Amino acid sequence: MVADLSQLVKAYDVRGVVPDQWDEPLAELFGAAFVQVADADAIVIGHDMRPSSPGLAAAFARGATARGADVTLIGLCSTDQLYYASGALDLPGAMFTASHNPARYNGIKLCRAGAAPVGQDTGLTEIRTLVEQWSEHGLPATTATTTGTVTERDTLTDYAAHLLGLVGLSGIRPLKVVVDAGNGMGGHTVPTVFEGLPLDLVPMYFELDGTFPNHEANPLDPKNIVDLQARVLAEGADLGLAFDGDADRCFVVDERGEGVSPSAITALVAARELARNGGRGTVIHNLITSWSVPEVVRENGGTPVRTRVGHSFIKAEMAEHGAIFGGEHSAHYYFRDFWNADTGMLAALHVLAALGGQEGPLSGLLDSYDRYTGSGEINSTVADQAGRLAAIRAAYDGRDDVRFDELDGLTVTGPDWWFNLRASNTEPLLRLNVEARDEKTMTTVRDEVLALVRV
Repeated sequence: MVADLSQLVKAYDVRGVVPDQWDEPLAELFGAAFVQVADADAIVIGHDMRPSSPGLAAAFARGATARGADVTLIGLCSTDQLYYASGALDLPGAMFTASHNPARYNGIKLCRAGAAPVGQDTGLTEIRTLVEQWSEHGLPATTATTTGTVTERDTLTDYAAHLLGLVGLSGIRPLKVVVDAGNGMGGHTVPTVFEGLPLDLVPMYFELDGTFPNHEANPLDPKNIVDLQARVLAEGADLGLAFDGDADRCFVVDERGEGVSPSAITALVAARELARNGGRGTVIHNLITSWSVPEVVRENGGTPVRTRVGHSFIKAEMAEHGAIFGGEHSAHYYFRDFWNADTGMLAALHVLAALGGQEGPLSGLLDSYDRYTGSGEINSTVADQAGRLAAIRAAYDGRDDVRFDELDGLTVTGPDWWFNLRASNTEPLLRLNVEARDEKTMTTVRDEVLALVRV
């Protein structure tokens, strides 16, 4: 029977419910298909703390070695630690994780050597086709003359050393930082990365537990950082950090217990990376980041480049422009010196370095990087996404004080506000982001657009 991969293979990765949508035999086929499409004679594999991850990773390795590829297993790791291994070892990689999704999910994030992305247009479609064929007809005979080898390797210490070599932290003042790992891989990486730094670390939910007993490992949802906010205030901490399940994203809470916009973090890190590169360089940002980001980039001598939402687009633009840094409003941060891959840990180290390099609080430090008022992302269930987008464009079309672009969905820009409305790739949703120079204007525009969306 042909495996139904239509709900499993996404635009950027493989993700679904285990064992309902996929299991170890299917993972084995993915391993075989990956080494064939990547034309790889060796790969590196890591996995998160979900109960199903070790078995799926081992099955993937069996599929790869059966096709003649040597496998390096790095075991428990964060996604950016897998990217580190792919870059440092110059090997294609596979990370077994479902990031922030609930416990019953699992998935695979794939990359080519040097952490180059594998997505729908860069190999994932071909992998899906092979897995579908092989699930029906069985694996064809391999041309490999020998079975690949399996080697285990610990990369955590080297990963930490690489990141710390990119940010100067030795001279910072002592800081008290609360870290909520959400029972995810931050509980594995933070102790090693932060070891020896002048930090009073207050750990929360560092126990690796893929059932997520305390809260979902998705800091983008405000309800999942409530515990962190309360703990920052209770401890009188300088800041709080929250990592998602696979610890590739990091969210920041200031000393007042208030969440910090990822756009403000993007602007702060952009300014620091530009300074590190002599005030020159290109910075990539997606189209729902704040106006603050391109403004700060220009003020610091850089060139901002706006792109679509999604890591494959960001990474492609990073490579094309030789960019030094890239940021998304979803708290993905990309660095040239990390093989153009995303690492929330490196962004967190930049925040610690910036805060510890001066005497003021984090809220004051970020004032100059957080200049506007945003709505956050608001989702609306819509049956006819294209029809609603067309109707909303028509509603604003007669106004001479607005301009349009359709780089990703519909962006409408007015004199002191903008909004972007774009369709989800996987659900019947329209996603709205609004920003304005003040709260009243943002609220007015937000409510006006939502009234048109939710007719």
